Amino acid sequence: MKNVSNKYLIAGLGNIGAEYVNTRHNIGFKILDFLAKQESLSFETVKLGAMAEYKFKGRTFFLLKPNTYMNLSGKAVQYWMDKENIPLENLLVITDDLNLPFGAIRIKPKGSDGGHNGLKNINLVLNTQNYTRFRFGISDEFKKGQQVNYVLADWDDNEKAKLPERLELASEIIRSFGTAGLEITMTSFNGK
Repeated sequence: MKNVSNKYLIAGLGNIGAEYVNTRHNIGFKILDFLAKQESLSFETVKLGAMAEYKFKGRTFFLLKPNTYMNLSGKAVQYWMDKENIPLENLLVITDDLNLPFGAIRIKPKGSDGGHNGLKNINLVLNTQNYTRFRFGISDEFKKGQQVNYVLADWDDNEKAKLPERLELASEIIRSFGTAGLEITMTSFNGK
């Protein structure tokens, strides 16, 4: 039987703290902040994170920014899925991805953690890899041994100039996931 829940959990991964706000690793937070600002929503501090509720075309999107730090993201995701009774197929996890060029977008129905600590923990806590992830490319323009410094660094000027358009696209992806469904969203946005 097809699931008919109108509730979606959109988990944007990042790290809390002022020093992380504009870092590449925090693109999940940045996308949700952008959507919230667009729609005049405000985040409230909730258990294990910050949450904004976004209603669009009969759907309710719970925009979650876990405050557990990246490597414990699964705890917050599991808690809010249980609390709001959100089925696995209505979960969208937004992460940065070093294996994609800057701003490239990949939406997949499942997959490995790709070395991402946030996804590793979500896979572990949910005991599955079968949930939708939206990977936002941050490229891998760093010298050997500099990965941590790179992902925790601010965007460069060239990236900053291009970010608004990419954030706009990311907001459309979230809406599409909840209204048009995963297949159409993948066809419409992958590779854009």
